[in-house]
Amino acid sequence: MTEKIQPYTQKQEKYGSWIISKVGRWQTTVYELTGGRLWNTFLGGPVAILTTVGRKSGLVRKVPLLFLKHGDNVVMTASKGGMTKLPIWYHNVVAADTVDIQIRSEKKTYRMREATEEEETTLWPLLEKMYPDYKEYRARTEGVRSIPVLIFTPAVA
Repeated sequence: MTEKIQPYTQKQEKYGSWIISKVGRWQTTVYELTGGRLWNTFLGGPVAILTTVGRKSGLVRKVPLLFLKHGDNVVMTASKGGMTKLPIWYHNVVAADTVDIQIRSEKKTYRMREATEEEETTLWPLLEKMYPDYKEYRARTEGVRSIPVLIFTPAVA
């Protein structure tokens, strides 16, 4: 008999958010200093650096995120490890006209849109193949929130 995966406790989320923040800063620094040659994966999944501007602070914000290349597009999720709240960077991306994404040494500007239900049906199996823990994240947030799938399309100058 399989036990239902439960949402994280408030204490687990507080600790998890702290870890994500600390490791994320280190990973971003190493990634950028090495042109994406080091720390370009997380538990086997490919990592890119997403750069946004804080919607309230106006400060540049950088976060390492798992990504999936889908044609010319980059696909990411606002999973926050299966926590109950959306990651802060998600709100900055929604508020922005464009964002920058660095994949290895290549940096490009993109526009974001959320995937339709039909697109999610196609993309979730690809995302879970790329990073199997997404299955747990989705199970953990079931009935609490949905995890947005974000499609980043290259911005045309």
